[in-house]
Amino acid sequence: TYGKAAQLLVAKECEFRDQEPGSVLGHNFHKLLLIVLNHISDLNMQSVVRAASLGQLARASASAVPSATAAVKDTPLPTAAPLVVQAPVSSQVRCYHAGNMDVPDFTYYRRSAVKDPTAKSSETAQDRMAFSYVMAGGFGLGGAYGAKALVNQFISTWSASQDVLAMAKIEIKLADIPEGKNMTFKWRGKPLFIRHRTAQEIEIENGVDPATLRDPQTDSERVKDAEWLVILGVCTHLGCVPIANAGEFGGYYCPCHGSHYDASGRIRKGPAPLNLEVPFYEFPEEGMLVVG
Repeated sequence: TYGKAAQLLVAKECEFRDQEPGSVLGHNFHKLLLIVLNHISDLNMQSVVRAASLGQLARASASAVPSATAAVKDTPLPTAAPLVVQAPVSSQVRCYHAGNMDVPDFTYYRRSAVKDPTAKSSETAQDRMAFSYVMAGGFGLGGAYGAKALVNQFISTWSASQDVLAMAKIEIKLADIPEGKNMTFKWRGKPLFIRHRTAQEIEIENGVDPATLRDPQTDSERVKDAEWLVILGVCTHLGCVPIANAGEFGGYYCPCHGSHYDASGRIRKGPAPLNLEVPFYEFPEEGMLVVG
Protein backbone atom coordinates (compact mmCIF):
# COMPACT_ATOMS: atom_id res chain seq x y z
CA THR A 1 0.00 0.00 0.00
CA TYR A 2 2.78 2.41 0.92
CA GLY A 3 4.66 1.50 -2.25
CA LYS A 4 1.70 2.38 -4.49
CA ALA A 5 1.21 5.69 -2.70
CA ALA A 6 4.89 6.54 -3.19
CA GLN A 7 4.69 5.74 -6.95
CA LEU A 8 1.64 7.99 -7.30
CA LEU A 9 3.34 10.89 -5.57
CA VAL A 10 6.44 10.54 -7.74
CA ALA A 11 4.29 10.63 -10.88
CA LYS A 12 2.52 13.79 -9.71
CA GLU A 13 5.82 15.44 -8.88
CA CYS A 14 7.09 14.72 -12.41
CA GLU A 15 3.92 16.33 -13.90
CA PHE A 16 4.50 19.50 -11.85
CA ARG A 17 8.09 19.69 -13.05
CA ASP A 18 7.02 19.35 -16.70
CA GLN A 19 4.13 21.85 -16.52
CA GLU A 20 5.56 24.51 -14.22
CA PRO A 21 9.31 24.14 -13.80
CA GLY A 22 10.71 26.16 -10.90
CA SER A 23 7.28 27.03 -9.43
CA VAL A 24 6.70 27.35 -5.69
CA LEU A 25 3.97 24.70 -5.73
CA GLY A 26 6.29 22.17 -7.36
CA HIS A 27 8.99 22.94 -4.83
CA ASN A 28 6.61 22.41 -1.90
CA PHE A 29 5.26 19.26 -3.46
CA HIS A 30 8.85 17.99 -3.74
CA LYS A 31 9.41 18.57 0.01
CA LEU A 32 6.16 16.78 0.80
CA LEU A 33 7.29 13.87 -1.35
CA LEU A 34 10.59 13.56 0.57
CA ILE A 35 8.79 13.59 3.92
CA VAL A 36 6.39 10.86 2.81
CA LEU A 37 9.22 8.70 1.48
CA ASN A 38 11.18 9.05 4.74
CA HIS A 39 8.10 8.12 6.73
CA ILE A 40 7.53 5.06 4.60
CA SER A 41 11.16 4.04 5.06
CA ASP A 42 10.87 4.38 8.86
CA LEU A 43 7.73 2.27 8.91
CA ASN A 44 9.45 -0.46 6.88
CA MET A 45 12.45 -0.51 9.25
CA GLN A 46 10.20 -0.72 12.33
CA SER A 47 8.36 -3.69 10.86
CA VAL A 48 11.70 -5.38 10.11
CA VAL A 49 12.95 -4.87 13.71
CA ARG A 50 9.66 -6.14 15.16
CA ALA A 51 9.80 -9.27 13.02
CA ALA A 52 13.44 -9.88 13.95
CA SER A 53 12.60 -9.69 17.66
CA LEU A 54 10.11 -12.50 17.13
CA GLY A 55 12.74 -14.77 15.56
CA GLN A 56 11.64 -14.11 11.97
CA LEU A 57 14.62 -12.17 10.65
CA ALA A 58 14.82 -14.20 7.44
CA ARG A 59 11.14 -13.66 6.67
CA ALA A 60 11.41 -9.99 7.54
CA SER A 61 14.43 -9.53 5.27
CA ALA A 62 12.60 -11.21 2.43
CA SER A 63 9.52 -9.04 2.92
CA ALA A 64 11.52 -5.80 3.20
CA VAL A 65 13.86 -6.56 0.27
CA PRO A 66 11.99 -8.91 -2.10
CA SER A 67 14.84 -9.32 -4.55
CA ALA A 68 17.49 -10.02 -1.92
CA THR A 69 16.60 -13.68 -1.46
CA ALA A 70 16.78 -14.45 -5.13
CA ALA A 71 20.04 -12.57 -5.46
CA VAL A 72 21.56 -14.54 -2.65
CA LYS A 73 20.34 -17.82 -4.07
CA ASP A 74 21.64 -17.10 -7.56
CA THR A 75 25.03 -15.77 -6.50
CA PRO A 76 27.65 -18.55 -6.45
CA LEU A 77 29.80 -18.84 -3.34
CA PRO A 78 33.42 -17.90 -3.82
CA THR A 79 36.07 -20.57 -3.42
CA ALA A 80 37.70 -20.38 0.00
CA ALA A 81 41.31 -19.41 -0.07
CA PRO A 82 43.77 -21.78 1.63
CA LEU A 83 44.41 -20.94 5.29
CA VAL A 84 47.99 -19.93 5.95
CA VAL A 85 49.17 -20.08 9.57
CA GLN A 86 52.18 -17.97 10.35
CA ALA A 87 54.55 -18.78 13.15
CA PRO A 88 54.27 -16.37 16.10
CA VAL A 89 56.94 -13.74 16.13
CA SER A 90 58.37 -12.96 19.56
CA SER A 91 58.31 -9.30 20.50
CA GLN A 92 60.38 -9.72 23.69
CA VAL A 93 63.26 -7.32 24.03
CA ARG A 94 66.08 -8.11 26.44
CA CYS A 95 67.04 -5.01 28.35
CA TYR A 96 69.86 -6.48 30.49
CA HIS A 97 72.82 -8.59 29.49
CA ALA A 98 75.68 -10.14 31.39
CA GLY A 99 78.00 -7.36 30.36
CA ASN A 100 75.90 -4.25 30.98
CA MET A 101 74.21 -5.00 34.37
CA ASP A 102 75.83 -3.87 37.62
CA VAL A 103 76.32 -6.70 40.14
CA PRO A 104 76.20 -5.75 43.86
CA ASP A 105 79.45 -6.02 45.75
CA PHE A 106 79.18 -8.43 48.69
CA THR A 107 82.83 -8.21 49.70
CA TYR A 108 81.95 -6.58 53.02
CA TYR A 109 79.86 -9.60 54.02
CA ARG A 110 82.34 -12.25 52.96
CA ARG A 111 84.85 -13.84 55.27
CA SER A 112 88.36 -12.55 55.03
CA ALA A 113 89.63 -16.06 54.26
CA VAL A 114 87.68 -16.24 50.98
CA LYS A 115 88.16 -12.69 49.65
CA ASP A 116 91.27 -13.59 47.69
CA PRO A 117 90.12 -15.10 44.35
CA THR A 118 93.47 -16.83 43.84
CA ALA A 119 93.44 -18.67 47.20
CA LYS A 120 92.38 -22.28 47.37
CA SER A 121 89.18 -23.06 49.23
CA SER A 122 90.63 -26.24 50.72
CA GLU A 123 93.27 -24.25 52.64
CA THR A 124 90.65 -22.46 54.78
CA ALA A 125 88.02 -25.18 54.84
CA GLN A 126 88.95 -26.38 58.32
CA ASP A 127 88.62 -22.91 59.87
CA ARG A 128 85.29 -22.31 58.19
CA MET A 129 83.99 -25.71 59.24
CA ALA A 130 85.10 -25.11 62.83
CA PHE A 131 83.22 -21.80 62.88
CA SER A 132 80.08 -23.49 61.52
CA TYR A 133 80.34 -26.26 64.10
CA VAL A 134 80.77 -23.78 66.96
CA MET A 135 77.77 -21.74 65.85
CA ALA A 136 75.62 -24.85 65.37
CA GLY A 137 76.69 -26.22 68.76
CA GLY A 138 75.97 -22.91 70.47
CA PHE A 139 72.50 -22.65 68.98
CA GLY A 140 71.82 -26.30 69.82
CA LEU A 141 72.94 -25.83 73.42
CA GLY A 142 70.81 -22.72 73.81
CA GLY A 143 67.81 -24.50 72.33
CA ALA A 144 68.26 -27.47 74.65
CA TYR A 145 68.52 -25.19 77.68
CA GLY A 146 65.36 -23.35 76.67
CA ALA A 147 63.52 -26.64 76.10
CA LYS A 148 64.64 -27.89 79.52
CA ALA A 149 63.38 -24.73 81.21
CA LEU A 150 60.06 -25.02 79.37
CA VAL A 151 59.62 -28.67 80.37
CA ASN A 152 60.50 -27.94 84.00
CA GLN A 153 58.03 -25.08 84.07
CA PHE A 154 55.34 -27.32 82.60
CA ILE A 155 56.01 -30.19 85.03
CA SER A 156 56.09 -27.83 88.01
CA THR A 157 52.45 -26.95 87.33
CA TRP A 158 51.56 -30.53 88.27
CA SER A 159 53.31 -30.41 91.65
CA ALA A 160 51.46 -29.70 94.87
CA SER A 161 50.91 -26.13 95.94
CA GLN A 162 52.55 -24.58 98.99
CA ASP A 163 49.52 -25.00 101.24
CA VAL A 164 49.31 -28.70 100.36
CA LEU A 165 53.03 -29.15 101.04
CA ALA A 166 52.63 -27.40 104.37
CA MET A 167 49.99 -29.95 105.39
CA ALA A 168 52.12 -32.88 104.21
CA LYS A 169 54.37 -32.70 107.27
CA ILE A 170 53.78 -31.98 110.90
CA GLU A 171 56.33 -31.11 113.58
CA ILE A 172 55.66 -32.14 117.16
CA LYS A 173 57.55 -31.16 120.30
CA LEU A 174 57.88 -34.32 122.35
CA ALA A 175 58.39 -32.40 125.60
CA ASP A 176 54.69 -31.48 125.54
CA ILE A 177 53.61 -35.15 125.88
CA PRO A 178 53.97 -36.53 129.42
CA GLU A 179 55.03 -40.11 130.04
CA GLY A 180 52.22 -42.66 129.91
CA LYS A 181 49.94 -40.31 127.97
CA ASN A 182 48.64 -40.31 124.40
CA MET A 183 48.04 -37.13 122.37
CA THR A 184 46.03 -36.85 119.17
CA PHE A 185 46.99 -34.56 116.25
CA LYS A 186 45.40 -33.94 112.87
CA TRP A 187 47.66 -34.88 109.97
CA ARG A 188 46.47 -35.00 106.33
CA GLY A 189 42.88 -35.13 107.54
CA LYS A 190 43.47 -38.16 109.77
CA PRO A 191 43.95 -38.53 113.54
CA LEU A 192 47.57 -39.11 114.52
CA PHE A 193 48.34 -40.85 117.85
CA ILE A 194 51.64 -40.04 119.63
CA ARG A 195 52.12 -42.18 122.75
CA HIS A 196 54.84 -41.63 125.36
CA ARG A 197 55.22 -45.17 126.66
CA THR A 198 56.43 -46.12 130.08
CA ALA A 199 59.16 -48.66 130.77
CA GLN A 200 56.55 -51.19 131.94
CA GLU A 201 54.57 -50.88 128.67
CA ILE A 202 57.77 -51.32 126.65
CA GLU A 203 58.66 -54.47 128.58
CA ILE A 204 55.18 -55.97 128.18
CA GLU A 205 55.06 -55.35 124.41
CA ASN A 206 58.51 -56.78 123.85
CA GLY A 207 57.46 -59.97 125.65
CA VAL A 208 54.57 -60.74 123.26
CA ASP A 209 55.14 -63.69 120.93
CA PRO A 210 54.46 -62.55 117.32
CA ALA A 211 53.29 -66.06 116.38
CA THR A 212 50.19 -65.59 118.52
CA LEU A 213 49.15 -62.41 116.71
CA ARG A 214 46.69 -62.07 113.82
CA ASP A 215 49.04 -59.64 112.07
CA PRO A 216 52.46 -60.80 113.32
CA GLN A 217 54.89 -57.94 114.08
CA THR A 218 57.42 -57.41 116.82
CA ASP A 219 57.41 -54.20 118.81
CA SER A 220 60.83 -53.23 117.49
CA GLU A 221 59.51 -53.37 113.91
CA ARG A 222 56.84 -50.78 114.71
CA VAL A 223 58.89 -48.18 116.58
CA LYS A 224 62.16 -46.35 115.95
CA ASP A 225 62.47 -45.28 119.57
CA ALA A 226 60.96 -47.66 122.10
CA GLU A 227 59.78 -44.73 124.21
CA TRP A 228 57.63 -43.24 121.46
CA LEU A 229 54.79 -44.91 119.51
CA VAL A 230 53.58 -43.13 116.36
CA ILE A 231 50.47 -44.58 114.68
CA LEU A 232 47.36 -43.46 112.75
CA GLY A 233 44.18 -43.51 114.82
CA VAL A 234 42.08 -45.26 112.17
CA CYS A 235 40.66 -48.69 112.91
CA THR A 236 41.57 -51.20 110.22
CA HIS A 237 38.09 -52.72 110.36
CA LEU A 238 35.75 -49.97 109.13
CA GLY A 239 37.79 -46.78 109.68
CA CYS A 240 36.53 -45.76 113.09
CA VAL A 241 38.65 -43.83 115.59
CA PRO A 242 39.73 -45.99 118.55
CA ILE A 243 39.84 -44.74 122.12
CA ALA A 244 43.33 -44.41 123.65
CA ASN A 245 44.31 -46.04 126.98
CA ALA A 246 41.32 -48.40 126.82
CA GLY A 247 40.53 -52.02 126.02
CA GLU A 248 41.58 -55.33 127.51
CA PHE A 249 45.27 -54.82 126.62
CA GLY A 250 45.68 -51.23 127.83
CA GLY A 251 46.33 -49.80 124.40
CA TYR A 252 43.43 -48.75 122.15
CA TYR A 253 39.81 -49.81 121.88
CA CYS A 254 37.32 -49.33 119.05
CA PRO A 255 33.81 -49.32 120.57
CA CYS A 256 32.07 -49.57 117.19
CA HIS A 257 32.72 -53.30 116.71
CA GLY A 258 34.88 -54.21 119.67
CA SER A 259 38.46 -54.26 118.30
CA HIS A 260 41.22 -54.29 120.96
CA TYR A 261 44.80 -53.10 120.30
CA ASP A 262 47.79 -53.24 122.62
CA ALA A 263 50.24 -50.45 123.48
CA SER A 264 52.13 -51.16 120.26
CA GLY A 265 49.01 -50.73 118.10
CA ARG A 266 48.76 -54.45 117.25
CA ILE A 267 45.35 -56.08 116.91
CA ARG A 268 44.77 -58.53 119.74
CA LYS A 269 41.01 -59.11 119.72
CA GLY A 270 37.98 -58.20 117.61
CA PRO A 271 37.09 -58.08 113.90
CA ALA A 272 39.93 -55.78 112.75
CA PRO A 273 42.21 -57.73 110.35
CA LEU A 274 45.42 -55.63 110.61
CA ASN A 275 47.47 -53.63 113.05
CA LEU A 276 47.15 -49.84 113.21
CA GLU A 277 49.16 -48.16 110.46
CA VAL A 278 52.56 -46.68 111.24
CA PRO A 279 53.31 -43.58 109.09
CA PHE A 280 56.75 -42.41 108.04
CA TYR A 281 58.40 -40.26 110.69
CA GLU A 282 61.84 -39.25 111.88
CA PHE A 283 63.60 -37.47 114.73
CA PRO A 284 65.60 -34.61 113.12
CA GLU A 285 66.84 -33.44 116.50
CA GLU A 286 66.40 -34.30 120.15
CA GLY A 287 62.90 -33.53 121.43
CA MET A 288 61.48 -32.98 117.90
CA LEU A 289 59.35 -35.40 115.84
CA VAL A 290 58.50 -34.84 112.15
CA VAL A 291 55.79 -36.96 110.58
CA GLY A 292 55.52 -37.11 106.79
